[in-house]
Amino acid sequence: MAGEGPLGRRFGWLWGAYAVSTAGTWLAFDAFALIAVLVLDAGPAQVSLLAAAGPAVGAVVSVPLGPWVEGRRERPVMIAADLLRCVALLSVPAAFALGRLSFGQLLLVSVAVAAADITFNAAAGAFLKELVPGPELLVANGRFEATNWTASMVGPPLGGAAIGLFGPVTTVVADAVSYLLSALGIRAIGGDDKRPGRPVPTGVRPRAGDLLDGWRFILADPGLRPLFFNTVLNNALIMAASPPLLVLMVDHLRFEPWEYALAFAVPCTGGLLGSRLAPGLVARFGRHRVLLTTGVLRACWSLGLAFVGPGTAGLVLVMAVEFGLIACCGVFNPVFATYRLERTPADRVTRTLAAWSATGKATTAAVTALWGLLASTTGPRTAIALAGALLLATPLLLPHREHTPVTGSEQAPLPLTADGS
Repeated sequence: MAGEGPLGRRFGWLWGAYAVSTAGTWLAFDAFALIAVLVLDAGPAQVSLLAAAGPAVGAVVSVPLGPWVEGRRERPVMIAADLLRCVALLSVPAAFALGRLSFGQLLLVSVAVAAADITFNAAAGAFLKELVPGPELLVANGRFEATNWTASMVGPPLGGAAIGLFGPVTTVVADAVSYLLSALGIRAIGGDDKRPGRPVPTGVRPRAGDLLDGWRFILADPGLRPLFFNTVLNNALIMAASPPLLVLMVDHLRFEPWEYALAFAVPCTGGLLGSRLAPGLVARFGRHRVLLTTGVLRACWSLGLAFVGPGTAGLVLVMAVEFGLIACCGVFNPVFATYRLERTPADRVTRTLAAWSATGKATTAAVTALWGLLASTTGPRTAIALAGALLLATPLLLPHREHTPVTGSEQAPLPLTADGS
């Protein structure tokens, strides 16, 4: 099994499951938006609603799942989330074949997939912390990061070609199959899973307050709190500038769609480079210095996109800016993900990751919708420039002091039952 090495056979299966589902996700990049336009004749307002509402509502739906997941074994939860995504996505080509596909169905499927994404990632984070020894976590997260950037580099161009050759729902089918294969890979991990640290007694539902415990832990922790605000805001502003940039390049500057895709596929090599460099940089300079430096650098690139012009020079500028941004993210992301896992006690990982992911998705959806309105009022270049300028302030939210990671469950466990037991 590829990827066994010092991390073991079980990690190899987990990595393989992640690789196949990530490949499917990037192959189907923007598939729902394309289906809405090509099949349902949706306008810009509906496409924006689909892009924003699905992840936002999915984030809200996922909130009560954090405490529920935390009282259960992670692998069955991950398999169930994969199967849910598979079934939900397969409903789209089924409805298309029957001539019954609607915009409302696309919206519902988007919500279901977003909620399952958050649930899966929260359970997977807790499982990874159990599976991989602490010193190897950075190596494991680096492999996930490299896999993600490889898929983002190759997937969208192949997906576009597949849609052109085989029809608008082709990549949705491929994405659904990838989740089925992921579920089979996770099942093949085998071995004895640890029992949940705080199992939920039969018939007892989590208290309403439990739904907020992930956020309470994040906001009370001096190491995680600044990273929480920094990463949520940074990612939201980067993503918010993407639709205005597409309009600027394709509509205003008349770049061909393949040129636009190329401008973002080639720079993904920076993510591969950064993820490979991350362990060595941490070993040489220390984790805090690497987090702080790359956290600052990744905020400095996006403003350059506001100055893109027509022709080859404009295309090269976009590639250079995106390469710098993605390379910095390629270093920052696995170091940050490893620190977050090490800082979070084992009995709080699931709800902490669920709260973090839900906040990120909801914030990105809201900011993207707001920037769409801004771009329609002021023009895409102004919207891109404003996002880039605000990004320059996000390093102020980074932790400027080193905090010792927490490796166990040193803090008191959070109660799950109504009587506090």
